[in-house]
Amino acid sequence: MNLEQFDYHLPVELIAQYPARRRSDSRMLVVYRKDGRFEDSMFRRLPAYFNSGDVLVLNNSRVVPARLFGHRLGVTSRPIGKRHPKRQEYLSSEIEVLLVRPLDEHTWEALVRPGRKVRTGERLIFGSTAAGGRNAFGKKSPRLEAEVIGRGEFGLRTLRFTAAASLAQDLDTLGHVPLPPYIRRPDEKRDRIRYQTVYAKSPGSVAAPTAGLHFTKSMLAALERRGVERVEITLHVSLGTFQPIHGKDVAKHRLHPETFSVEAGAAARLNRAIEDGRRVIAVGTTTARTLEHLAAQHGGRIEPMSGETELFIQPGFPFRIIGGLLTNFHLPRTTLLMLAAAFAGRELILAAYEHAVRERYRFYSYGDCMLIL
Repeated sequence: MNLEQFDYHLPVELIAQYPARRRSDSRMLVVYRKDGRFEDSMFRRLPAYFNSGDVLVLNNSRVVPARLFGHRLGVTSRPIGKRHPKRQEYLSSEIEVLLVRPLDEHTWEALVRPGRKVRTGERLIFGSTAAGGRNAFGKKSPRLEAEVIGRGEFGLRTLRFTAAASLAQDLDTLGHVPLPPYIRRPDEKRDRIRYQTVYAKSPGSVAAPTAGLHFTKSMLAALERRGVERVEITLHVSLGTFQPIHGKDVAKHRLHPETFSVEAGAAARLNRAIEDGRRVIAVGTTTARTLEHLAAQHGGRIEPMSGETELFIQPGFPFRIIGGLLTNFHLPRTTLLMLAAAFAGRELILAAYEHAVRERYRFYSYGDCMLIL
């Protein structure tokens, strides 16, 4: 397959810069795979498309404030005394760090920009004197340091943090909401709430599982009243979800691994639904990848486990679990669009995107959604 087969034109003004005033105010394009029909609807009408006994699977990963701004802590040759011929000081160039994946309590893989001159052994400083000593909202911030302890694949650096209290607390104070680059504004206080699902529990994502952003607690209750069973799994959204594809040959692309966890109770409920022939509807591509990864590994069943997945779903993939997919509109030439095309068919999904552009739907993370049945 060629990457150009997954391209489409999107007017820039359709890229949502802010979420809808209320979560459930989003529009929803319903795509019927069987006959190729499109239906313009609203997310608040979602329960009407479910039957009693359907299973709705949600990704309960919680977004962490994973973007940090600071400085490199370099060594200068200027003498300051006989016993200390050199000293460390802040370098003039600022850096931006996007945490990508935790390796342990104090160690993360991260993207560092600009990163070419950042060497192993170098220290990075955030807060305190760095960035003026203020956090994302102008409040006085603590000092957080990290040492670059290695280089990895995909241009990543491995950072080991030295936190004054806990790294999670320091990130909550110093970190910024990791809004994607097509949202061309700084993060704001409201993003701490709106770039998070109402059912988020397990911290670890560095981008939101965006299909879930439309749900409210009242919507979840309405689905329950309709007889829809709710199951939660965890996949921490990382570089594997949003990394671009380089080169035209899709077959050569490899995903960065993302961590997931499925508890025993969730696995048992999903397996009962599969045995009963009930419909399983995944909320988001991350949920779909987790379920299909496990099914491919365990003969069509879901086993309780924690692990990593590098599953790249593209047209021709044999889906074993999901019978429906709720997803946002994705960037062209991306693995996310390819997953939707694999589930609905490439021609149908591109036609749906053309329809959405024509009808002025809002696109990407803070935009509208699509229900593929």
